[in-house]
Amino acid sequence: MGIEVRPSGQVCGAAVRGVDLTRPLADATVGEIRAAWLEHRVLAFPDQELDDHDLERFTLAFGPFGDDPYIDAISDDHPHVIAVHRSADETASIFADTFHADWSFQEFPPDGTCLYGKIIPPVGGDTLYADQVAALAALPADLRERIEGRQAVHSARAGYGVDGLYGAGDAESERAMSIRSDESAHATRLHPVIRPHRETGVDSLYGCFGYMCGVEGMEQQEAIDLLLDLHRWQTDERFVYRHTWEEGMLTMWDNRCILHKATGGYDGHERLLHRTTIGYNHDVPDVTAAA
Repeated sequence: MGIEVRPSGQVCGAAVRGVDLTRPLADATVGEIRAAWLEHRVLAFPDQELDDHDLERFTLAFGPFGDDPYIDAISDDHPHVIAVHRSADETASIFADTFHADWSFQEFPPDGTCLYGKIIPPVGGDTLYADQVAALAALPADLRERIEGRQAVHSARAGYGVDGLYGAGDAESERAMSIRSDESAHATRLHPVIRPHRETGVDSLYGCFGYMCGVEGMEQQEAIDLLLDLHRWQTDERFVYRHTWEEGMLTMWDNRCILHKATGGYDGHERLLHRTTIGYNHDVPDVTAAA
């Protein structure tokens, strides 16, 4: 029997049952999950009692580990697992509570992200996922004309520069997560604003304001105005899937065409998820290469 895939009924997302992720996956099952991932962009696997070895093995079934800068791993034994952690009495800002595509400032940004719920509060803590294929498909003609053929400047400086959101000032907040700021965050990379998906060939918007800090060949204020206009459209509620967590649930999302955002609403409760990154998979055939 194959896996059972049940769509969320929202713009994207699906729940997957009928598979035990504590065991190595057969190639056919990996193929089924990948097909569902490419179709639904966000997958949730409920009722999975995983340890970090299981999480690592699942991640490697879909690509190499990605590089997670600025956040310390949980241990030397698990250098590719990070803890998304907030203590019950924490008063620091919610980590990652603005829409973004993970590490879009890298030369080869990751294909996806895996996140496993270990301690889930009884209220709040939903994750929002914004479908950028849907956002592009509905994009008004005048806004599309402003971004067509453009390359955006991506940088980690607003978040992880020494003077950024998680920089020197944040270090005094007694945050449960171990976040490191660094001058390397000021480096920049260019990526197309409209980008075809390497595996499906389907166009989507890529990245958003935050890691996007400029547009190649455009005056800075004009670029910021454009990126803010685009951001308002990209994150409109019609393109957003709200995901509610359960303990023992694993999610994976396609970083190439999905934005995501953490939410709060669980003050007084601890929340802990373990995360791995599915790196850029150079072995996946690029259907756009001949285009």
